[in-house]
Amino acid sequence: MYSKPIQQLIAAFSRLPGVGPRTAERYVFYLLKSGKKDVGELTLALKNLITTVKSCTVCYDFSDTSPCAICRDQKRDMTRVCIVAEPTDVQALERTGSWQGLYHVLRGTIDSADPESIAHVKLPELFARAEKNTLAEAVLALNPDVTGETTMLYIEQRLKEIAPAMVITRLARGLPMGSDLRYADEITLGSALKHRTRT
Repeated sequence: MYSKPIQQLIAAFSRLPGVGPRTAERYVFYLLKSGKKDVGELTLALKNLITTVKSCTVCYDFSDTSPCAICRDQKRDMTRVCIVAEPTDVQALERTGSWQGLYHVLRGTIDSADPESIAHVKLPELFARAEKNTLAEAVLALNPDVTGETTMLYIEQRLKEIAPAMVITRLARGLPMGSDLRYADEITLGSALKHRTRT
């Protein structure tokens, strides 16, 4: 049986996504063996994270300023918003350099099996942005899984009620560049056929 501080840190690491008790145990003993300098740097980084990072009051991404740099950027198209599930999705889209509008981070998706899940998603804030009639387009950029589809259908329905003139689009789906038809699954192939484009 480990001492109480070791057990507490193992339990804390175990709460991280993808980290089981064995991995958490390895993390703890790595830190113990590495010395006070590494532990001090980790402690300082965590303290800075807690004290300086906040939620953007416009898009609900995490940033050290509010509004965040994207929402303050006057060169961006303020009439278009890309709706994503998680803050990491914003970074993935920004790396493409293809989107010049704003974002709205839901911080999750609706799970039809869990009615309480809707209370934890930033939907009222999204609909409040739509009610201001400043948005011309909303891009639904959620994962095409069950909860993502449920959330997109709900958002689409509500946005059509709130702002009928708003254009609502989704990310195109289908075969990735360089892929082989023989190895594509039926859902991907069906989506590629359904969303085919003119040449």
